[in-house]
Amino acid sequence: MDILFTSSFPVLCQHSRDYNLTTLCPDNQKVNSTPPALVNPPAFGMSYFTMTLGALSNLTALAILAHSYACFRRRAKVPFLLLASALLLSDLAGHLITGALALHLHLERVKHHGAAVAVEPPQVYCKLFGACMVFFGLCPLLLGSAMAVERCIGITQPLLHPAVVTMTRIRLTMLLIASTALTLAGLPLLNVGNYKPQFPGTWCFLPVNGPLSIADTSLALAFSILGLITLSVSVVSNTISGLKLLQVRFKDRCVKSNAARRHGFLSSSSLHSLDVEMMTQLAVITVVSCVCWSPFLIYILISIGRFYKGIKRPARQCEKLLLLALRLASWNQILDPWVYILLRRAVLRRVLQLLQPDRVVFTQNSSYRDSHRKQITSH
Repeated sequence: MDILFTSSFPVLCQHSRDYNLTTLCPDNQKVNSTPPALVNPPAFGMSYFTMTLGALSNLTALAILAHSYACFRRRAKVPFLLLASALLLSDLAGHLITGALALHLHLERVKHHGAAVAVEPPQVYCKLFGACMVFFGLCPLLLGSAMAVERCIGITQPLLHPAVVTMTRIRLTMLLIASTALTLAGLPLLNVGNYKPQFPGTWCFLPVNGPLSIADTSLALAFSILGLITLSVSVVSNTISGLKLLQVRFKDRCVKSNAARRHGFLSSSSLHSLDVEMMTQLAVITVVSCVCWSPFLIYILISIGRFYKGIKRPARQCEKLLLLALRLASWNQILDPWVYILLRRAVLRRVLQLLQPDRVVFTQNSSYRDSHRKQITSH
């Protein structure tokens, strides 16, 4: 799913406009169990374009991270690169797998276009589809939260970071994240809860509208609450890290440079710029995840609360809201890789050069004088 899902819905969301929303909505009792009849055959051009764009974006971002790892093997950055690579891999896998499953459902519905009764996807297929949606939805959200915590420790406790954030613990964290998402996604496969076709009948997910069993409610609440917790942890961790970077920045401006500090300027400046680069990427990823995922996760909570309070709303309106939230969540997997493509130091340096050319020229001249001075000293 991108997500968080990250973050895996782009293809299955593109064709919703090809359905007549005013005539295809079932009543409240069957909103999750009866897929509507297909009115117009969907056009696949936008879906293929979205799948291609998402796949190429994630592959490009993965290549950039691999190049960064090969060129800059600094231990402090390795955990972040490993988590970021796992995030992009989960985005790529979710984008392609759920997209392929959705396209298969579209093709099946086109074959039966004009039939009096809508053809439901096989139960096994729907369960597999729903499990993929849940798994690839939670993984990017959990990985984004882990990245935020890792950077928070690295920035606020730099001396403690190497001892706490080891490669073994990073791998164990990734294994725990995958196990958590897999457990929640796999419970309906063991008949604990269920996955059902969702409007307009081209995707499957946990039921959130209409009559809900205790198991369905528990799984939907667990998915929603866990997703919101990960977003909250990311926001809090990034806020603490950002405030710490600002504090360090202000201290550096207040302290006058001396000869002793000048020898260590290049190293400290490099470390600071690296922290700023990673924090900028992480902050934008968090904002994208919050904007894309919050409506979908919050809607699940509201829908379940409305059901238990006995508040009834038109099924058509509920379906439109769920579909709109799903469309928004689908863009998380496409936007995530562009953060690493665009927010690199090389790109940011060029943007700064366009905005403040005088400052860049001064910096380059200063760097030249420093290197020239080092050459004279060595001779």
